[in-house]
Amino acid sequence: MFRSPLLLSLAAAAALTFAAPVYAQDPGHVIVAIYRVAPGKQLEFLKWMAAREAIDKEAGVSATQWYSHMNGDSWDYIAISPDIDDATSDKLDEMARKRGLKAGPQAGLEFRQMVAYHTDTIAAGPMSAAQIVDRVSKP
Repeated sequence: MFRSPLLLSLAAAAALTFAAPVYAQDPGHVIVAIYRVAPGKQLEFLKWMAAREAIDKEAGVSATQWYSHMNGDSWDYIAISPDIDDATSDKLDEMARKRGLKAGPQAGLEFRQMVAYHTDTIAAGPMSAAQIVDRVSKP
């Protein structure tokens, strides 16, 4: 009789533990990108991004977090990705070329055929509001 409530309590505690956001003591930098995809280019855009994500994974770059629009503003996707250094960017470009994908300025031109609008913003995080208060309160 005690087994079921105990298992239920353990399962609930585990779910809350894994669902809680994890905040870094010293947050890194990320790139927050907002995309409005050109009409009729949704699938092409997603496949283009997925091909580059496969290269990122192979190179050991942290995975991009994607958010898909459901209601409200006019964006289609928001992506939060690591802010990589120039050496890593060069390595990813070389890996893309070896796979027959466009890289560098040619990739930029190809990308712009699929999007109507996009922004890229460098941000620090993830953090809690209290951590931001602590950071801005330091002299």
